[in-house]
Amino acid sequence: MKDRAASLFPLVMLLLLAALTLWLNRVIQADNPRGPQRHDPDYWVERFEVRRFDIEGKLQHTLIAARLMHYPDDDTTVVTAPHITYHQQPPTEISSRMGYIGKDGKQVDLVDEVRVIRHGATVDAPPTSLETRTLKVFPDEERGSTNDAVVVSQGKSILRGTGLDIDNRSGVTVLRGRVTGTLHRNRTETP
Repeated sequence: MKDRAASLFPLVMLLLLAALTLWLNRVIQADNPRGPQRHDPDYWVERFEVRRFDIEGKLQHTLIAARLMHYPDDDTTVVTAPHITYHQQPPTEISSRMGYIGKDGKQVDLVDEVRVIRHGATVDAPPTSLETRTLKVFPDEERGSTNDAVVVSQGKSILRGTGLDIDNRSGVTVLRGRVTGTLHRNRTETP
């Protein structure tokens, strides 16, 4: 009988150790659920302004927005009513209803009612306006692109395309896809 109890002792200890391991695993897993994390902001800012300067200390661009919310589970930042202004001459303004800032801040995805206004080089020159649904902006490089329908207007001239690449530094805008439009020229009367 003693030999039988002595041979069962290691088995009982092994079962006890396995039960203790399972219990510890459940206690630890209760603190860290297996399901998806909640998508709650860890901080938010209302009515803010961020200014970016170049290497020489000259104001490059300004971002103003109604609200910023950061979500730690996927490291996303959402801004409402963003308005970006590039301060070179002539100035360029970009606005939309929503914006999503990438993890490193190098990319901003603007969504809903995106509008870009490049003011005229002179007082008499009309501004160039661009409207689209989405625009991917790289603020430091002053570039942007979209694959959505685009309407570009300047005075009475209107161009439409199905995509766009814009480079604010060079002032070059490339409409892609099927491009249609009406160009009006300013007629000056000669005596």
